[in-house]
Amino acid sequence: MIGILGGTFNPIHNGHLHLAERLNQTLAFEAIRFMPAAIPALKGMPTVSAEHRADMVKLAIVNHPTFEIDIRELEREGPSYTIDSLIALRKELGDKVSICWLIGSDAFARLNTWNRWKDLLNHCHFVVVKRPHSEKLNWNTEVELLLEAHQTKDANSLKNSASGKVLIQEIAALDISSTQIRQHIASKTDVSNFMPRSVMKYIQQHQLYQ
Repeated sequence: MIGILGGTFNPIHNGHLHLAERLNQTLAFEAIRFMPAAIPALKGMPTVSAEHRADMVKLAIVNHPTFEIDIRELEREGPSYTIDSLIALRKELGDKVSICWLIGSDAFARLNTWNRWKDLLNHCHFVVVKRPHSEKLNWNTEVELLLEAHQTKDANSLKNSASGKVLIQEIAALDISSTQIRQHIASKTDVSNFMPRSVMKYIQQHQLYQ
């Protein structure tokens, strides 16, 4: 079973790593691949290059044997559509490997804005992360219907099929965002508690986000 954590990672931080670690403890992935987006379809262009963002991911995960980087979206031209990455992953891994796309509840609530969103579950499962004891999630009607048709509460069921299920997983997330970090760096505020030291040194060395 392979987990995929997509994002701009602009920059990667301890919140990303905490999320991946907790999900790996619970679901026991063979590997979790961090997949930086080149041109996010629903966000603005990242403020630093793909090369820098990939290098920071590599530094952040070097001591995590289960974590890998997948740069296919950085090597592909045009917007980074999840469906394209999933189709490529499925060709690479075959039809029987369980692929789990790891996604926050806020992003999942907007899934119906994604390119070819109704096709996504043909290629993967979704593991939707929400905070414990948070209020009831407010899905729109289309996402609610998708959830009703595909939700499972049995984590083991993800291993027994290659795609098609949605598991909601409660995790106490760290209150860190890449936007917050970029603002702190620009204002010369200390960010050492927000990211691995190696990533912070890389940012300083290349004078990023200043």
